[in-house]
Amino acid sequence: MPILDCSVETCVHNSDNRCCLSSIGVEGQYASKEAETSCGSFAWRKECFCNKAEEPNMQLTVDCQAVDCVYNRDRMCSAGHIGIAGRTAHVSDETECQTFQAR
Repeated sequence: MPILDCSVETCVHNSDNRCCLSSIGVEGQYASKEAETSCGSFAWRKECFCNKAEEPNMQLTVDCQAVDCVYNRDRMCSAGHIGIAGRTAHVSDETECQTFQAR
């Protein structure tokens, strides 16, 4: 399971640049570059607060739909470390997987 760093400060699942979910989905089935991927688990946080009851996960499962990524193994991410970017995103399409590398 990859270690995930998430810089998407506007996501409800983000706490201290970590995701509070046990798994996320990276979208972009036909992606050939980072900008064509996105975090399908993104949910916009309308307020400036975080649910303090949730704890960030240091490692989580990453379902990857980017079939042309070198880290995609049967639609699961095999990278040891993954980064999700899109600091001020309001929608999933404004996020991206910084770890994506085309085959």
